[in-house]
Amino acid sequence: MITLTINGAQLSVEKGTTILEAAQFLGFPIPTLCHMEGLHPYGACRLCIVEIGEGARAKLVSSCTYPAEEGMKVRTSTARVVKARKMVIELLLASCPQSKTIQDLASKFDVRQQRFKQEWESCILCGRCVRMCAEQMTGNAIGYHGRGETRTIGTPFDMKSETCRLCGGCIYVCPACQLRCTYSDKENAICNGCVNLSLPCVEKDQFKEMMCYMDPCVACEISGTHYSNIK
Repeated sequence: MITLTINGAQLSVEKGTTILEAAQFLGFPIPTLCHMEGLHPYGACRLCIVEIGEGARAKLVSSCTYPAEEGMKVRTSTARVVKARKMVIELLLASCPQSKTIQDLASKFDVRQQRFKQEWESCILCGRCVRMCAEQMTGNAIGYHGRGETRTIGTPFDMKSETCRLCGGCIYVCPACQLRCTYSDKENAICNGCVNLSLPCVEKDQFKEMMCYMDPCVACEISGTHYSNIK
């Protein structure tokens, strides 16, 4: 067994357990996008980053792929982590602002603008569809093409796949294929219609760490001001 500390709470986990799995066991919410239960961890979106270590040696790592280590100290919501997550969401919005999944993430993390060139892509390369096809549907009908900015997902040689059973699993798990917001002004990546809220119970301590980890927050639900109540 391995003993580590997450947000001041100590726990023991089996060797091979990821930070994300350990944090979820304790109930600490960590946002994810490319990660999906039942699929192999990929670590593409970097939305699940957390801070490990202390002082000058502290660093950000993706919790879905980073294994827990003996004596490790993890913090899931420091100012550094929150800032990095917001940057990731801005980049996702620049790529695929029409995705309801990404819009909901922007709302939840109070991202009201994105400062990058708008692309309006139909794929964010999260790899969910590739892993779903290979690992759950055992089809291996789709994969990656190219590298870097030319990287795409499709069938071999972009030809009709003989192994595809048209099961729809790839579409089911695709965050870019989810229902989109009806807001259609392409001049703005975010309509801001669902982010004009001030959550009452999120307080900051002297280390600028979020103190409320409940998701959904009970106090917000009771007061009727939680973001989920206005979707």
